[in-house]
Amino acid sequence: MPDLGAYAVEVLSAYAVSLSLIVGIVLLTALRGRRVKRQLEEMERRRG
Repeated sequence: MPDLGAYAVEVLSAYAVSLSLIVGIVLLTALRGRRVKRQLEEMERRRG
């Protein structure tokens, strides 16, 4: 790991926040995709 000096806490905190946000966005996208897929399948089933 590179020497981050006096700003190690700030830099690592920024990385942690960024990673958390990316993971959250990916999870929300996957959940929404599943929901939309179920809705589409239901609409197709009703249409026949």
